Amino acid sequence: MDMIIRGYNFFCDMTPDMQYLRNHDAVDSFIERNMIFVLPDRLRRFRKNLYHVRRNAGPSHEYSPLFRVRSQLRSDPIPAGYDGPFDVFPFYANATMTRTRHKDYYVLFIFRDKMSWTRFRQIAGE
Repeated sequence: MDMIIRGYNFFCDMTPDMQYLRNHDAVDSFIERNMIFVLPDRLRRFRKNLYHVRRNAGPSHEYSPLFRVRSQLRSDPIPAGYDGPFDVFPFYANATMTRTRHKDYYVLFIFRDKMSWTRFRQIAGE
């Protein structure tokens, strides 16, 4: 399946060495709003490129950015009130379901220009 991210030309999945922190007093129904993603220090320049995206309604493969991911670097201290860090995978290897259907959303690094996308791929080791 080819994904198209509205407004962005290039995207990459999270790296296997990423982690996340989870607020142990979660109040929001959208679990990712209670998470902080922990990026390896080598990806520090790409923190603003990490987004939650969701599939648009209908038969197309077009996705829209929802909101920028809350993130920090691995070298930063863990904020009070958060548990972890936990490995991103296998947490993101399983699809999430509501009562009636799969939630078709992802966390991706998205890029408007090919130069940034290429630089990320080199640093990420893809």
